[in-house]
Amino acid sequence: MFLKIHCSPGTGSVVSVCDGDLLNTTITDGELEVRITESFYGNSRASEAQVREALTNAENANLMGERAVGIAIELGLVSRENCIMIGTVPHAQIFRL
Repeated sequence: MFLKIHCSPGTGSVVSVCDGDLLNTTITDGELEVRITESFYGNSRASEAQVREALTNAENANLMGERAVGIAIELGLVSRENCIMIGTVPHAQIFRL
């Protein structure tokens, strides 16, 4: 998996995680097209333990892929019903208010 933490003053941080095989690909669903880029998801590989720690402490998260979304589900941060599918790829966003 790839992990990047975006920090924005005044708005909190966003943890972005994608499965390793998705980085630098484009997925489509009808007219929707999503590019999964290094600029958003980073270029540093992360272990499952690192992803779990980042998500546990995350204010907000953007997750793309079965492994990334699966970890958030296991942690109780999101349910499968609250995820969307973009083509065959699960996607979840988490916002803590």
